[in-house]
Amino acid sequence: MAASIPARITLPETARRGEVVSVRVLVRHPMERGFDGPGLTPLPRHILHTLRVTYAGEEVFRMALSSGIAANPYVEFTTVATETGDLVFEWQEDGGAVYRREARLVVT
Repeated sequence: MAASIPARITLPETARRGEVVSVRVLVRHPMERGFDGPGLTPLPRHILHTLRVTYAGEEVFRMALSSGIAANPYVEFTTVATETGDLVFEWQEDGGAVYRREARLVVT
C-alpha cells in the first residue's frame, strides 16, 4: 500500500478537451544522501528515485531522480486534457517505500 507524502500539486481545476495543461509538483522530502558531512556518522539513505504520473490510467510522465536532486524536489511538465480523470503521482524511494498523491482534472 502506498503512503501519502506532503506535496503541493498545481494544475487547472478545469480545461477544455485538447488543451495543453501545465502541472507543477513540489514534494516535501529530505532526499537524505546517507551522510551529513565530513567525519560525521553515516545516516540512513532515503532518496526518491522515480516519479511516475498517470492520467486517466495512462502514464503521461516519468522521471528518474538521484542523490544529485535537492531536497524537496520541484517538477513541472505538461499534458493534454483528454477526459475528466485523476492524475496519480507515485514516488518510489530507494528503501522500497512508495508514496502516492492524486489530483483531479475536469475536462469540459
